[in-house]
Amino acid sequence: MLSLDGLEMIAVLVVMGLFVKVLEQFGLFEVVREEDSVEDDFELSTVCHRPEGLDKLQEQTKFTKKELKVLYRGFKNECPSGVVNEETFKTIYSKFFPQGDSGAYAHFLFEAFDTNKNGSVSFEDFVFGLSIILRGTINDRLNWAFNLYDLNKDGYITKEEMMDIMKSIYDMMGKYTYPCMQDEAPREHVESFFQKMDRNNDGVVTIDEFIESCQKDENIMQSMQLFDNVI
Repeated sequence: MLSLDGLEMIAVLVVMGLFVKVLEQFGLFEVVREEDSVEDDFELSTVCHRPEGLDKLQEQTKFTKKELKVLYRGFKNECPSGVVNEETFKTIYSKFFPQGDSGAYAHFLFEAFDTNKNGSVSFEDFVFGLSIILRGTINDRLNWAFNLYDLNKDGYITKEEMMDIMKSIYDMMGKYTYPCMQDEAPREHVESFFQKMDRNNDGVVTIDEFIESCQKDENIMQSMQLFDNVI
């Protein structure tokens, strides 16, 4: 069982942490042997979308060529067409959380990775986002999380948006937390989140308020370091 004590202040980590766990579960961090010719995979003509070359992706992300090989091998195994649509995201999460409803959570995460808003996530989209989550600075990671929570992308997190995020997490795994969350728990977490994040009490959280509050929280800063050695 997963403890959600203090979730209102570490919600920024929940999305990234669960995403990494799903990647591990589905083999996206499997070891690739040196003799494996992943460069050849990049040239396959049978896929719908061929990613940029390894050298270019290495320049654009904070991954080494070897790490990109590992990620691409796992990505191609799960997504032979070269792109992921929202239904695939939902299918992956439904397998990982079979006793809960992960549909809304998967939707929010898919929206965060689909930066071109074309209804699909390519390998480039995938590694650009993952590079921020796993290798970005603290500010990079917090900006990514803020963008996820800012559902309508207007530069503010409202209570309604945060409520949608919290409910999606609760729907996905709330029944299996310890102590078991009550129905009113998501709203209580949102209220606590805003008490700590909404510095000027105007009913919304800005990116500056979000980053400042997170940076002042020792637990969040320590937890952020957990992503440094995932791959």
